[in-house]
Amino acid sequence: MDSKGSAPREIAVPVSVFGSLRTELAKEAGTLPTVHALHSAGYRAGTDAATTLAGGTTTLGQDLFWAKLADYFAKRGWGTLRHHAPHAAVGILSSMDWAEAGDGSVDPDASCFFSTGFLSGLLSELADGPVAVLEVGCRTRGEDTCRFAFGSEAAIHDLYGRLLDGVDLDGALAAL
Repeated sequence: MDSKGSAPREIAVPVSVFGSLRTELAKEAGTLPTVHALHSAGYRAGTDAATTLAGGTTTLGQDLFWAKLADYFAKRGWGTLRHHAPHAAVGILSSMDWAEAGDGSVDPDASCFFSTGFLSGLLSELADGPVAVLEVGCRTRGEDTCRFAFGSEAAIHDLYGRLLDGVDLDGALAAL
């Protein structure tokens, strides 16, 4: 919110801003500081954006909530977002056309650092409690879909540990 209590202002920028920010921050600060900076900036933007989306979402059923969230992102050019719940403790948001991965760059690592923070901030504000988000699939890595797992900090930490151990996503979710 701005200082007068109104909803935050929104602006449109070219999708290339994500790749440019990643590249320039990495040159100046290194990879890990870049990840942290973009995630933190995304988180703050997500908490601010929650005020735009919050009106009426607390009374919606799950299907309508996820449809409203998908509409929010689609109208702002982020891409088509789909929700599914493969596990009681972890949900997945996925997109075949997610904007942050749409700058044409190819990298062996996931790259949607801002989006991960944005989703965490947005969902945390709307849930009125912490929601952790982990990018588990990325088009920048050459995959067909960007996928973001979300849930409690403990569930996402456990999922991340299993993925680091080399377990695939389905196996990691089944083991939770």
